[in-house]
Amino acid sequence: MTLRADGVTRAYGDEVVFRDVDLRVPQGEVVAIIGPSGVGKSTLLRLLGLFTPPDEGSVAVDGTDAWSLPTDDRLALRRRVGVVFQEASLFDASVARNVEYGLRVRRSWRERVHDELRALVGTTELPDTARDALDVVGLADYVDKPADSLSGGEAQRVAFARALAYDPDFLLLDEPTSDLDPRNTAVIEDAMTAAAERDIGVVVATHDMNQAQRVADRVAVLLDDSVIESGPADRVFENPRDERARKFIDGELVY
Repeated sequence: MTLRADGVTRAYGDEVVFRDVDLRVPQGEVVAIIGPSGVGKSTLLRLLGLFTPPDEGSVAVDGTDAWSLPTDDRLALRRRVGVVFQEASLFDASVARNVEYGLRVRRSWRERVHDELRALVGTTELPDTARDALDVVGLADYVDKPADSLSGGEAQRVAFARALAYDPDFLLLDEPTSDLDPRNTAVIEDAMTAAAERDIGVVVATHDMNQAQRVADRVAVLLDDSVIESGPADRVFENPRDERARKFIDGELVY
């Protein structure tokens, strides 16, 4: 399965964020979108996550234009995409309840009632997928910890586990390590690799080119209202074809 943006353009009023962008995200690969702050990386993620329609072009999942589908069918596709935002937004509950959230909203009403009854009697019985997701981010022993007791890095790791727990086809990460220390950054980066190894297509929007070099199979450079360079990460970083991309990567362009 592949997530594709073909010729997408997005504007807010008269202000064009980007135009005619093409991007391909296969399952099992990490794709990094790099570019300076304010260039439209987050907006492109919202299009890929099917939260926002493009003004022009299409976003397709496995060859099907998502915005040509009836609402219910499009929502079903959206549920196959996990999202981790720059700021972890956790509920005032235990780590277990936070990680279970994505699973709960995808269950039948009978299963949701069962979950609520378990919570009332204080039973912590995480599904295997949720426990496994916490293990991926190194928090397997944090099941009963209250979310408000976590550090910023731990909270971001829980947010990652929550998105991973329901086994999405694609995982979108918006500057997931921008405020984290090196240890938590390394854990998140290892988790990206682990997700790709599970045949999840990972897209990470980042201004950290070192991170893109460490984790990405493919890279897209978003500059001047468009993707000006894309391809295998090694080729883009070592031999970019667009002079603007080279200058940005080398730190000669300042935005």
